[in-house]
Amino acid sequence: MAIQIGDKLPDVTFMEATENGPEPRRTEDVFAGKKIALFAVPGAFTPTCSVKHLPSFTDHADEIRARGVDDIVCTAVNDAFVMGEWAKSENANGIRMLADGNGAFAKAIGLELDVSGFGMGSRSQRYSMLVEDGIVKQLNVEKGPAFEVSSGDYLLTQL
Repeated sequence: MAIQIGDKLPDVTFMEATENGPEPRRTEDVFAGKKIALFAVPGAFTPTCSVKHLPSFTDHADEIRARGVDDIVCTAVNDAFVMGEWAKSENANGIRMLADGNGAFAKAIGLELDVSGFGMGSRSQRYSMLVEDGIVKQLNVEKGPAFEVSSGDYLLTQL
């Protein structure tokens, strides 16, 4: 069953590209005591993710933070190197990129997506959520290939 508003995020380990190489980040370390805007994309460098989804958060980052959000986090079932390079290529300053390389987080929250028919294997569904101290306060999961409710501007209306 997919995660719901009011649920606590599961304890998983992401990887984050740093100057010292990929470093592990536990859910608790990222979300404890903070208000986080989290969004997930099916894949870095893919068309909708690069042209619409990521820019919707970079374009509204200052407004989102002005409404009390401590950090904006993007996750995808890609490795830390890919996430780091994607952030650089898209000038995603202020967006924290957390790699869910094996899809453990997507699976643990019940939002994995099988796109093996497109040669992409198991990925994450497209969504956004507002998380306070590890608890889901808002959850916006797209239906199918749509891009309507998971954008930065949509989440901004919920803050």
